[in-house]
Amino acid sequence: MNSIYVSLKKNKYGILLMIISSIFVCVGQLFWKLSTNDGVIFLLVGFFLYAIGALMMIIAYKFGSLSVLQPVLSLNYVLSLILAQIILNETINLTKIIGVVIIILGVVLIGGGD
Repeated sequence: MNSIYVSLKKNKYGILLMIISSIFVCVGQLFWKLSTNDGVIFLLVGFFLYAIGALMMIIAYKFGSLSVLQPVLSLNYVLSLILAQIILNETINLTKIIGVVIIILGVVLIGGGD
């Protein structure tokens, strides 16, 4: 348990930046999806948000171990599922919920295993 605390403390800024990066990337991708119906402005906003997410990801690598930070990007799947349900009214079934729980568990275990 102590090793998890040490790893999270060592990588906390990198993990935080990766989570913020994931949010920007997912919202950017959502705007790409919305651009199929709503036009070029949504497409451009999507590229802008995605670029900010990518830059934050690069900066995050300065503040933690690659083996810890890279798996945090798996949270993109979780965030995408949440955004798809809230914004696009897509359905979430039990299989997707189980997948999300497994992804979150994996990120926590890997994040604490540095």
